[in-house]
Amino acid sequence: MTNKKKPKVYITRRLPDVVETRMRELFDAELNIDDTPRSQPELVAAVKRVDVLVPTLTDRIDAALIEQAGPQLKLIASFSNGVDHIDIDAAARNGITVTNTPNVLTEDTADMTMALILAVPRRLIEGANILTDPRGDWAGWSPTWMLGRRISGKRIGIVGMGRIGTAVARRAKAFGLSIHYHNRKRVSAETEEKLEATYWDSLDQMLARVDIVSVNCPSTPATFHLLSARRLALMQPTSYIVNTARGSIVDETALIKCLREGKIAGAGLDVFENEPAVNPKLLKLATEGKVVLLPHMSSATLEGRIDMGDKVVINIRTFFDGHRPPDRVLPGRV
Repeated sequence: MTNKKKPKVYITRRLPDVVETRMRELFDAELNIDDTPRSQPELVAAVKRVDVLVPTLTDRIDAALIEQAGPQLKLIASFSNGVDHIDIDAAARNGITVTNTPNVLTEDTADMTMALILAVPRRLIEGANILTDPRGDWAGWSPTWMLGRRISGKRIGIVGMGRIGTAVARRAKAFGLSIHYHNRKRVSAETEEKLEATYWDSLDQMLARVDIVSVNCPSTPATFHLLSARRLALMQPTSYIVNTARGSIVDETALIKCLREGKIAGAGLDVFENEPAVNPKLLKLATEGKVVLLPHMSSATLEGRIDMGDKVVINIRTFFDGHRPPDRVLPGRV
């Protein structure tokens, strides 16, 4: 690329310094120094003049925005694994290639999923808060105080056995959980044997039989409210649900009702239906120890973000070198 004009790249959010520095070295990159989310008019202005848009999952890259792009915009190199914030079909119609950053957040997300699987039944947040309570009313150890539930020997039902779901299964097996899963396609016999995993082609039947449900499938039109009020009602009153995928996969209103009525024992949520807004009823349940809430941080490691940035750089360089970028997202494949 040394003898070519550097492509003009618009980056919508603040990225790790090492990533931004590399972007500036290689491209005519416009950074977002203060990390303020870009408004839709600002995004429209950008796509009218730049060659590459580097959005994140908080940016809405819909058909209306894409239709206003100038003819010079040829690549949307998303700094994200998921691409549900981008209208892939609209981009294809306008001759714009879309890329993402897959396969670099698997272990980080699986780690946090496992952390929530431990935190909710063992009442981790409740216990930690007692020691920092200004009232200071901890009287010391007691045989019947702060009793949680053991996870070893329980059944976990993984909804979505892709890379992250499989990584969660490996961790859960190490903690003595029995692995069950539902997926569009059955995983290989070798993977099933290694994980001693039981496949359920019926999500309904699996939900009724497991103690912990881990949501690890992608957000697509087909998975919107996949865990609906009807399906949540199938879960046992002693069961827990953990979601580190996307908030829209679970009917949040129905989940709150189930938790409030004791039809589900607890939940660990890193994602929400209307992010960044969090339902006040969920916040109240958190104060009552019925849920553990995290601010969408399951993939938040410095190493992971740098790996994502490396993928964005590779996708841009490959594209402008005249080759197909390695992480191209094809229409109809989301």
